Amino acid sequence: MTQVDAPTRLHFGLLHVPDEGTKPDERIRRFGGLGLMLSQPRVTVQVKKSHMWSSEGPSAERALAFARRAVGTSIERFHVRIVACPPEHVGLGVGTQLGLATTTAIRAALGEPKDDAVALAIRAGRGERSAIGIHGFRSGGLIVDAGKMLGARLGTLAGRCDFPLEWPVVLMRPRLDAAWFGQREKLAFQRTRVVEWSNIDRMCRLIWLGIVPAVLDRDYASFSEHLFEYNRAAGLPFREDQRGVYAGPEMERIIELARAVGVQAVGQSSWGPTAFAICESEEAASRLRERLRVVEPECETTCTTTDNRGAVLLQDAEHRDGEHIRGEHEQRSDHNG
Repeated sequence: MTQVDAPTRLHFGLLHVPDEGTKPDERIRRFGGLGLMLSQPRVTVQVKKSHMWSSEGPSAERALAFARRAVGTSIERFHVRIVACPPEHVGLGVGTQLGLATTTAIRAALGEPKDDAVALAIRAGRGERSAIGIHGFRSGGLIVDAGKMLGARLGTLAGRCDFPLEWPVVLMRPRLDAAWFGQREKLAFQRTRVVEWSNIDRMCRLIWLGIVPAVLDRDYASFSEHLFEYNRAAGLPFREDQRGVYAGPEMERIIELARAVGVQAVGQSSWGPTAFAICESEEAASRLRERLRVVEPECETTCTTTDNRGAVLLQDAEHRDGEHIRGEHEQRSDHNG
């Protein structure tokens, strides 16, 4: 049995959402952004050679499709078991982690060498826009995606650093149906829009002169205000689609409530409906969750931390320790040494 255990992720927002109604500039990077890998919830996939294709567990059919793609020209068949997998399309990058975990497990079970980030993205068919989940799958931590040039397969990893484990992350999800995926998401990216370059410049400064230095210095006050501003700025290109910088009044209400309780590092992950609140302490996280239980009883909350390791591969788990997913000759791009 081969197992891959992968973190999920928060996506704090894309840097450059291109105008698909005009001819693309070959000199300019597209998409990019900032994200954070989470220790919980996780995506855990087990594969075992079998005489026929089969799968079980949450999102089993989708995982089976990833597995069939991953075998390539091999005649081997597998049973795919999804041990853990949160709901898809809730802003946690579950589809990407499921695809990467399944693909990595199949390749390992076939005795193939570990893929680099680009090869893994191609095999799993992921990374069309954001590369945060792919780079984060391999290394964990806080991920800065520089975006990709026209024709490139994957966004460039511009930076990666460990994130403070002492800053707990509260995930807040109101009872909303997952709405932003598939055709609706495609249409949002395909429409004509005015690219606000001043907003992109501001977001770059917020990352490199605000968020990343504050994380390295463990300066929560600076980190929280810069992240809140970045996340709101990332919502501006989609304000016509979402009718605001967040995906609806429920999301905005929860985010405002968290700030009123004193947690400033708050925002929306990807399209939602998951909102995040990165707290300065366990006590602050507990106060926020208690307030939400009183004021927003329908809002589901989970307290977690960052994952600074990335996905772990186990083969014959009872006999071997886990191995990190990165290829044998790769190193992490760390800003903290």
